[in-house]
Amino acid sequence: MPNPLFQIITQLGPISPELELHLNEKILHKSFPKRHIILHQGEVCNYLYFVAKGLLRAYYERNGEDTSNWFMMENDFVISVNSFYKRIPSAESIEVLEDCELFCIHYNDLMEIYERHKEFNVIGRKLTEMYYCKSEERIQSLRGHQAAEKYEFLLLNYPEIVHRVSVGYLASYLGITLQTLSRIRGIMR
Repeated sequence: MPNPLFQIITQLGPISPELELHLNEKILHKSFPKRHIILHQGEVCNYLYFVAKGLLRAYYERNGEDTSNWFMMENDFVISVNSFYKRIPSAESIEVLEDCELFCIHYNDLMEIYERHKEFNVIGRKLTEMYYCKSEERIQSLRGHQAAEKYEFLLLNYPEIVHRVSVGYLASYLGITLQTLSRIRGIMR
């Protein structure tokens, strides 16, 4: 499978032939089936993933119930941020919701590339800024809003997620019951 990751990173900054060669040596292609857990809560996240095909969710378990944190699909990066960068056990699990084709790089390899190829630091910074802004936007959409407003935000900004993710996972993400989500969906049709 061609690596679509290069289409994304070359839009963020120039890549020297040496950097491209080094990235090609370190980036792995992996396939995962639906329901596979690529990271279990309590493990250290060693890989940064890029989704070429498929859908995943991040979630945490508390008192025997799981709560969805976010959903990642094609052209998204998948990572348990604190675990990956701080090298600590993850507070969340990451599950494959659809068969996935992922490109990934190990933490040690990424740090080596940052050290050896200074131009890659610009790309890393731009990606970090982009995902930090997305995270802030997501938090703001959930904080202090009514259930219908939260659902409407998803529908307007991430319609594919609404159509690809089960209603149970959506309700969990929005912090509402299945009945409330069903009522909201009925009103918005």
